Amino acid sequence: MSSNNLQHFRETLMLSKAELARKAGLSTLTIDRIEAGRPCRLDSKRKILLALGLNIMDKEKVFGPSMPEGAVATHTAPEEKEHA
Repeated sequence: MSSNNLQHFRETLMLSKAELARKAGLSTLTIDRIEAGRPCRLDSKRKILLALGLNIMDKEKVFGPSMPEGAVATHTAPEEKEHA
């Protein structure tokens, strides 16, 4: 799971998870999951940045580097058994 600085930014502004969630229009559980490094939708990131009073251009400061353009996340599936 990726690491991010959301908790640091939130605590610097002396906001609780519930306060940030309310300002961003998200659930506290969503904020908790994002702070734990779980992935989230771009719309959620945008709402959080705006709620923190930051610019969209600050996204990497809060959420870390994004995947390069054209990169695709890979998922390794279990091997399928061949039927002879």
